[in-house]
Amino acid sequence: HTVFCVREILDDPDPSSIPQINENAMTAKALTQEARHEEALKKYVLDAPQLLEEIKDLSADDQKDQIQWAFEDEAEAQGLQPWELTLKYTSTPEEFEEQRLALHKEAAEVLGVEWDEYCEMNNLVV
Repeated sequence: HTVFCVREILDDPDPSSIPQINENAMTAKALTQEARHEEALKKYVLDAPQLLEEIKDLSADDQKDQIQWAFEDEAEAQGLQPWELTLKYTSTPEEFEEQRLALHKEAAEVLGVEWDEYCEMNNLVV
């Protein structure tokens, strides 16, 4: 039995690989998530001026990659998935917890995993 985590669902570059989700709904969500992530990255670099200084001489594409990798490292340091850090940067603390749980519950449903088992698999404390 294969163990999936929510990151695999939200970061999946090919939404068609998740047949349980309506394709139009997934596309709209993916666009929303992508826009939200771009906003989060902009806010993240404001908190990381030393990062901007370190990468200032790199090409635009390399800068973008470095920012993304640093963002992912920051998420890991906080014990979060990158999509959770995106949510944290783009919502109030109250909205963050509510939306985070809602997305985790949706992922559990898509995977067909019981909520308790899903929480255990993803080290999610609710």
